[in-house]
Amino acid sequence: MSDGLDEDPYRIKTVSFHLALIMLPHAPLACLFLLLLLGVLGGLVLSICPAVCSCSRGHRVVDCSSRHLSQLPPGLQHNIRFLNLSHNSLCGLDDQLSHYAHLRTLDLSYNLLGRFPSGLPRALWDIRAAGNQLRALDKNDTAYHWNLRVLDLSANELERVVFINNTLPSLHALNLSHNRFWTVPTNMPHNLEMVDLAHNYLVQILLGSLDRLPRLRRFYLHANRFSWVPEGVFDRLEGLEILTLGDNPWACEEEENITRLLLWAKHTRAAVLGCPCYTRPTCGQAHLATPGGEWHFMSHTEPPLGADARELGRGGLTPDRAAVVTSGYLAKSALLEPGTHGDRGSANSSGDQTLFVFISTPLHGLSTRTSTTGQPHSAAKKKNTGSTQSRSHGVHTPILYSVVTWNLLVTVTAFKAF
Repeated sequence: MSDGLDEDPYRIKTVSFHLALIMLPHAPLACLFLLLLLGVLGGLVLSICPAVCSCSRGHRVVDCSSRHLSQLPPGLQHNIRFLNLSHNSLCGLDDQLSHYAHLRTLDLSYNLLGRFPSGLPRALWDIRAAGNQLRALDKNDTAYHWNLRVLDLSANELERVVFINNTLPSLHALNLSHNRFWTVPTNMPHNLEMVDLAHNYLVQILLGSLDRLPRLRRFYLHANRFSWVPEGVFDRLEGLEILTLGDNPWACEEEENITRLLLWAKHTRAAVLGCPCYTRPTCGQAHLATPGGEWHFMSHTEPPLGADARELGRGGLTPDRAAVVTSGYLAKSALLEPGTHGDRGSANSSGDQTLFVFISTPLHGLSTRTSTTGQPHSAAKKKNTGSTQSRSHGVHTPILYSVVTWNLLVTVTAFKAF
C-alpha cells in the first residue's frame, strides 16, 4: 500500500492550483488554506534520494556505500533512520549529522576517519566505524549516547578508550578487536553482554576492572600477548558463557600462576575456548557438550551493512581486511578430535612437541604450533634454527607425567579387578 511518498509532484501542483481557483472569492481564507496545504505536501515533494545513493522504505533507508565519497552527500531527508556510508573516503563528519534526529543505524566502516565524529545523533542504536584510523576514544565521544546498543570500533589503531561512569546504559555489544590495546579497558559500561578484544597486544587485566560487568556473557581475548592473569580476575563475571583464551603466549613454566588459571578454567560454568597450556582446546562447560553438537565461534566483527559477503576479499576488500570482517567457524568434532588433522603425538625435526591448539584465524579452527615448554629447560634454552618456536601452548612436563601415570594406575587396577 502506498504511503504517499511517491505521488507525482506535478499532480500535486495541479490539485493545489485548482483549489486556489475555487477559493478565490474567499481570498484570505483561501491563502491560509493554500499555505497549509503546500506546507504539508511540500514535505512529500522534497522526499528525494541523493543521486549517488540508493534508497528504500520511503527514502528513509539510505545506502551510500562504495561511492567514492569524500564528503556527506547532499539531499538526505531529515527523517532518515538508516545510513550506510561505508567504503568511502570520508575524513571527518564532525557535527554534520547532528540534525538527523531519527537516525538509528550509522555505518562509517572503512573510511579515513582519524577521530570519532562529534555531534552524532543521540537517538542512534548502532554505530559501526570499523576499519578507520581512530587512535583514541575520549569520554565526551560517547557521553550522551544513552540509546546506543552496539558500538563496533574494530580494525582501527585504538590504544586508549575512556568511558565515564554510568554512561552508555543501553550498550550491550562492544567490539574493540584488531586494535593496539595493551591493557583491557577499565570502566566499561556495566550492561555489556559481549566484549571483543581479540587480536590486540593485551598483556594485562587490572584486578577489579571486570567486577562491574555482571551481565557479560561473551568475552573474546584470543590472539593477544597474555602470559598470565591475576588470580580471581574472572570471578565476578557471574553471567559468563564463553571465554576465548587461545593463541596467547602463556607462561606455562610458571606453575603457581598457570595452575590457578587452569583450575579456574576447569571448574567454571563458562565454556573456555583455547584452554591455556592444555592439550584439550576447550575446558570448563565445554566438556558437558552433548555428542554430535557443534561449537560455533565467531568474532563479533560484522561486514559493513551494505557489503555483499560474496565480494569479501574480491574487489571491495583487501584479503587482510576480508579476514577481519569474515566470521570464523569451528565445529566441536574438530575441537575434540585433533587426530583428524594429524598425529597429536608426532614430533618435528627439531624434537619439539607438536600440539593442536585452538586459534581464532577465520576459516581455520586448529593449527599446529611448535613448543619448547614440554622439554627440559636445558633443551628449551638452546637456539633452534630449524623451526619457529613458541611457548604459547606447551604442556608443562609434570602435569603431563601425572596424567599419564594416573591413566596407567587406572588401567592396572581395572585388569586386576578382572
